[in-house]
Amino acid sequence: MLSELRLELGRRLGLIRKGTFNFLWVRDFPLVEYDATEKRFMALHHPFTAPNEEQLDLLTTDPVRVKSRAYDLVLNGTEIGGGSIRIHNKELQEKVFGVLGIGPDEAREKFGFLLRALELGAPPHGGLAFGVDRLLMLLTGSDSIRDVIAFPKTQKATCPLTDAPAAVERKQLTELSLRPDWKD
Repeated sequence: MLSELRLELGRRLGLIRKGTFNFLWVRDFPLVEYDATEKRFMALHHPFTAPNEEQLDLLTTDPVRVKSRAYDLVLNGTEIGGGSIRIHNKELQEKVFGVLGIGPDEAREKFGFLLRALELGAPPHGGLAFGVDRLLMLLTGSDSIRDVIAFPKTQKATCPLTDAPAAVERKQLTELSLRPDWKD
């Protein structure tokens, strides 16, 4: 990852001072990006992220230029939290769904409850989710997040304590209407 390279170069060049905490808000992320494989626009954050209010006219003409109202909080080069202001207007939500290739029928089927809530006047709202484990890693000077979490996974996403991931019983798969493509 480029962030790891940047941090390693910062260490080698002596650009990172121990005990210094530099915070940064990152904002003005693009709202959408074009996926050539899917041949449609995809939400960069999630399909409920509000677009920049000054760029609403670009939604129908040039959606890739529209910035979102999403944000990240960065400490010493590591993202420790992120979130967004959500769309709270039914017409705008339907317009964004349209940009994402979600038609009225699909929107009603998948998100009818949300559209109804927006129609009834859901208030403006947003959120910010902190990665407490990342913050603890930085505050303790650890090099790895695995040093500060209770049950860390290995780099291969396995857990030595619980032996996860474990095999799934066929009964559980049947309950979830899943059919594996492997043999017993």
